Amino acid sequence: MFRAGQQVRISARPHDGHHRTPAYIKGKVGTVERIHGEFTNPEIRAYGDDGLPRQPLYLVGFEQPHVWPGYDRSDRIFVDVYEHWLEAAE
Repeated sequence: MFRAGQQVRISARPHDGHHRTPAYIKGKVGTVERIHGEFTNPEIRAYGDDGLPRQPLYLVGFEQPHVWPGYDRSDRIFVDVYEHWLEAAE
């Protein structure tokens, strides 16, 4: 489990079918802002499975210039990401 304030990288692995991790953050490093709790996995529930085991869901913040090259302001973007898409950032 990750903690608030921890740097994480979003896995860049390919994934066929339904998933909720936006392509534009795959491979990017962000900061865990908060843990929402544990929920059934929508990636397998979409196909009629029960979604178990429950997965921790995190709010992860990204500096927009790190997400979109050429972005010249200091804004941040926040995305909800399930734990199985997160890796500890080095």
